[in-house]
Amino acid sequence: MATSTAQHHRSDAKQTAAAGLTIFAGVMLFLSGSLDFCRGLMAVLEDTIFVNTPSYAFEFDLTSWGWIHMIIGTIAVVVSFGLFVAAKWARITGVIIASLVIIANFLSLPYYPIWSITLIAMSGFVIWALCTVEKDSVY
Repeated sequence: MATSTAQHHRSDAKQTAAAGLTIFAGVMLFLSGSLDFCRGLMAVLEDTIFVNTPSYAFEFDLTSWGWIHMIIGTIAVVVSFGLFVAAKWARITGVIIASLVIIANFLSLPYYPIWSITLIAMSGFVIWALCTVEKDSVY
């Protein structure tokens, strides 16, 4: 009987930790998506605030980068709301969109380096939080 109670308490602790990590991932994804959207909006509206890199291998027009960041940021915010309600699709989609945020920010690193590094780190935490949770702990 005592063993069953101890296992039950460990199970509750795991579920609480898993729920906490999922909420953490949702908040971080919401923040990184919002920041990515703002960055894209800055590039579309006023591209003179960005660093001009003349010979960059992944050179796009800053307006194109802006639209890419706005779209990815919007999707990230939508997925973060799915994480808040523990939707099954949101966990996998969260890892995918956080990976796309990392790739997009890596490719546009020369244009706004500090912001890119910040969003890469935030998205890395999102991927870690979503992949650390055991499959059946939350859902």
